[in-house]
Amino acid sequence: MLSKGEHQTVPLSVLLKRELANEKIERPDIVHGQASQSKKGEDFTLLKTECERVLGDGVTNYSVFGLFDGHNGSAAAIYTKENLLNNVLSCIPSDLNRDEWVAALPRALVSGFVKTDKDFQQRAQTSGTTVTFVIIEGWVVTVASVGDSRCILESSEGGIYYLSADHRLECNEEERERITASGGEVGRLNTGGGTEIGPLRCWPGGLCLSRSIGDMDVGEFIVPVPYVKQVKLSSSGGRLIISSDGVWDALSPEVAVDCCRGMPPDVAASQIVKEAVGVKGLRDDTTCIVIDIQPPEKPIPPLVPPKKHSKGVFKSMFKKKPSESSSHTEKEYNEPDVVEELFEEGSASLSQRLDTKYPVCNMFKLFMCAVCQVEIKPGEGISIHSGPSNPRKLRPWDGPFLCVSCQEKKDAMEGKRPSGDSRYDSGSD
Repeated sequence: MLSKGEHQTVPLSVLLKRELANEKIERPDIVHGQASQSKKGEDFTLLKTECERVLGDGVTNYSVFGLFDGHNGSAAAIYTKENLLNNVLSCIPSDLNRDEWVAALPRALVSGFVKTDKDFQQRAQTSGTTVTFVIIEGWVVTVASVGDSRCILESSEGGIYYLSADHRLECNEEERERITASGGEVGRLNTGGGTEIGPLRCWPGGLCLSRSIGDMDVGEFIVPVPYVKQVKLSSSGGRLIISSDGVWDALSPEVAVDCCRGMPPDVAASQIVKEAVGVKGLRDDTTCIVIDIQPPEKPIPPLVPPKKHSKGVFKSMFKKKPSESSSHTEKEYNEPDVVEELFEEGSASLSQRLDTKYPVCNMFKLFMCAVCQVEIKPGEGISIHSGPSNPRKLRPWDGPFLCVSCQEKKDAMEGKRPSGDSRYDSGSD
């Protein structure tokens, strides 16, 4: 036993291994299932569990789930499924610790979405896709979304949380104002004689969404900048439901949650799709991913052979066992169930979304384009703060920086592309 003031020296490698061991014990189990009924064949999903990232002298795992609801063809959905994750990861430095990595995700998701859209449009394809993209690291859930697919969370105590935004013009006044300010028009389909039908759409093009990846033929003010929300669950966990609009056009979040309560994720996903199709029929691709984030399963202790019954057997049956009265059990089951909000931002402004300072260990990336990650020579990069609209009086030489092509992309999304240089035409959605 150490006397007062005496310290025991523990090697750093041992401490790190202990931390990693504790982290593994505390990490949740991720169980998922998916189901789909296809009408057009334009819904695609990405399910990647146990993705590995090197951390210290060990490895940490995270999971990625994506739902891509394509329109006007499937090319944008397929391309985004294949490239978005790598584009997001390329925007995160490799030497961040766990907390820094999680904190860097919101900005990296913005850059990754914009880069994916920019690269896809160079292929001159006119299809588009909604995206709901979920990264689970430990008990932290980060969701980035464009379009009208949605992700909801039911915490273990039954509360329902919306983790994505709906970018339909019909229900998002702020997005309607942004598009008209950028040079687009918002209105319903005019059938002649002053009769208007259907949902609000953006013209030219007639798309009823304000944000997506792709859709280069309907105006560059249809932006790929995602709404991002990041929450931390308590160790009692919760259930995520990610679905395309084929589900949400038919079911409310409450009905979707209730219709599959108590079912394992694969059965739950099938039940949600069945319920949605049963309401309106199969009018659109209808896809659902259900993910349970739950405390790790504890091994069941071996059964102790029963002792011979004695005179006080009935009395002893109602005594508390020592293990039941331990503080460990109380701590494990009486912890309040809280969903903590860590980050939320939905602005379409790249200047605002990329203005998160780099961690100190990432200063070497000062002269990298904040979107496409190409190296920029000193003096060649364009600050995201340059231009007349600079409310915080930041200097144009303050980073982060964009390369020339990403600056042009930013200007186009904000309606600042020089007159006569617009790349959209009056295609259809």
